[in-house]
Amino acid sequence: MDAAYLIEIASLLLRWLHLIVGIAWIGSSFYFVWLDNTLKAPTDPDLKAKGVGGELWAVHGGGFYNPQKYLVAPKHLPDDLHWFKWESYSTWITGFFLLGVLYYSQAATYMVDPAKAALTPGAAIGIGLLTLAGGWLVYDGLCRLLMKRSMLLFAGLYFLFVVAVAWGLNHLLSGRAAFLHVGAMIATTMSANVFFWIIPGQKTTVAAMQRGETPDPIYGQRAKQRSVHNNYLTLPVLFCMISNHYAFTYNHPQAWLVLTAILLAAVLIRHFFNLRHKGHFAWPYPLAGGSILLAVFVWLAPVPVKLADAASAPTLAQIQPVVAARCAGCHSSTPTLMPAPPAGVLLDTPENVRLNGPKILTQAVQLKAMPLGNITAMTDAERQLLAAWAAGGYR
Repeated sequence: MDAAYLIEIASLLLRWLHLIVGIAWIGSSFYFVWLDNTLKAPTDPDLKAKGVGGELWAVHGGGFYNPQKYLVAPKHLPDDLHWFKWESYSTWITGFFLLGVLYYSQAATYMVDPAKAALTPGAAIGIGLLTLAGGWLVYDGLCRLLMKRSMLLFAGLYFLFVVAVAWGLNHLLSGRAAFLHVGAMIATTMSANVFFWIIPGQKTTVAAMQRGETPDPIYGQRAKQRSVHNNYLTLPVLFCMISNHYAFTYNHPQAWLVLTAILLAAVLIRHFFNLRHKGHFAWPYPLAGGSILLAVFVWLAPVPVKLADAASAPTLAQIQPVVAARCAGCHSSTPTLMPAPPAGVLLDTPENVRLNGPKILTQAVQLKAMPLGNITAMTDAERQLLAAWAAGGYR
């Protein structure tokens, strides 16, 4: 079978699996943060004597549930203990393989932008991998250094670090790859928190109980701390993961600033939900987050092209070379850059170009979604030429 077709199959299956296990991880993470914020101190003396620090009654699917959380650990270790770890590991593993299939195996197309930096595919891949590893090392170092001193200082410095990474990657890689690698860096940090801190802390607690010792509460506190961090990082990661579908964000000249603003809005909105679970309706947070998103979308809104008169608009014959050079490689009956023309749109004849004029305006000019990943290096001047042709009535 054709190599491009095999890549499409691998992409489909990995994306599907990544989505499935990601839902399992994020769902359990959101649930336990909600649970911690909703638990109430027990009134039953027997529960207090057992060491229960909080409990909750809930109904779901026709059944009643009574989750209980111990201050440190139960007096006796249960025989059947479920560990929430494979959801995280599976999400990271499938995400990394998906990153390899979509970007690292096609780095020359999807990661290298000659207009930004003269990188080889290998160098672009190296930058991507260094970002994943370096992001974890910086985050973990900041945690170790500052967490006991000032949570606010830690959050501020880590946010500035993410901003710096976004700025640097958007000057080195294609916008699409830059956004994705910022998200992959944060996601790697989240999974590393589970692997290096949360699960080892839980194992240490269990081991102490198996030896008949009283577990040190510090391990649970550290694990919970990292788990809360993961909760705040989830929405920024999710945006980065879907950003490749919205080229008007990552193709902007100040794309790093666009990403910074959206990530900040995501954190503010998540903070609102965390406070809401505790019974606090802190409306300024979603208002601020929503205002930031609105400001970004207004900022990115395309500016309509104004012509002195319709006669000054370029003709089909004038824009045809641009379409042939930048679009027909994918949108033709025999595409050379894709297994099949995306969305079945054909642009290999003048008639098809005129027929699909409104789609060209939307996808190539207003949203900058095409060419996909700007694989054919369409310039801003060429996009403006297409916009002027559309303003003149696609004649």
